[in-house]
Amino acid sequence: MNLLRRVLSRENLLAVIICLLLVLLTVMSAETAPLWIYQGF
Repeated sequence: MNLLRRVLSRENLLAVIICLLLVLLTVMSAETAPLWIYQGF
């Protein structure tokens, strides 16, 4: 239980949330990328 509390500390939780947000943004921008690439040409 102590190990779990150490892994889920506030800093690690923030880092995990930021990582998930970055992954979400990457997936969303990757899905919409062809639209704005084709609009440029």
